[in-house]
Amino acid sequence: MDARTLSGALQDGSEGAAQALEAVAAPGRTAVKAKRRPSARVFWLKQLHTWHWVSAAISLIGMMLFAITGITLNHAASIGAEPKVTQGAGQLAAPLIAELKKTPASGAPIPNAVADEVQHLVKLDTHGKSAEWSEDEVYVALPGPGRDAWVSVDRASGAVTSELTDRGWISYLNDLHKGRNTGSAWFWFIDVFAVACILFTITGFFLLQLHARHRPSTWPLVGLGLLVPALLAVLFIH
Repeated sequence: MDARTLSGALQDGSEGAAQALEAVAAPGRTAVKAKRRPSARVFWLKQLHTWHWVSAAISLIGMMLFAITGITLNHAASIGAEPKVTQGAGQLAAPLIAELKKTPASGAPIPNAVADEVQHLVKLDTHGKSAEWSEDEVYVALPGPGRDAWVSVDRASGAVTSELTDRGWISYLNDLHKGRNTGSAWFWFIDVFAVACILFTITGFFLLQLHARHRPSTWPLVGLGLLVPALLAVLFIH
């Protein structure tokens, strides 16, 4: 619309002026919107960066732990550790012995009152732990990461004996890596951590793809990361 036409529209009244101004402003707004609309590449790049840093933040500490324990497990024979063995003993009172003489269900834990006294005597917690019942004794295995322990209670005399073997903090971390005797909470943590690592890897792959045109060494390095372990597995693992 030229200036003469716009002037005439303004003289016709407010409605005409509004339409005239709308006609003049429309191309400008369309251009601004076109400039502001992100391309598909920019959108996906932003999404990938977001998922990449979130998954990295979630898995950062776990990945460091599993990388370090991967080294300690790989060199387990070279890392010396002297297990510390602690033995305990005690005697139950007559009322508690009577509790043990009751016939329990297979695998049932020892009664809470007995478990309280056992914990007081030998400093090992047997509450809710599955027990092996025989005519002569009750045996409770108490394995844990980096340690092994057990408690035995004589059903006739009430004598309590126990043993705790502590293999040190490196063994503890190694067992966390393997999920050995770590319980259900750690079981679920490993699953969540594994999913975060998968997301981190997949988003990293697509980010590599988006940036590969400006970094010629990208795919040769990715191929090398696949080729080296594959060759080692084929040639040296029998």
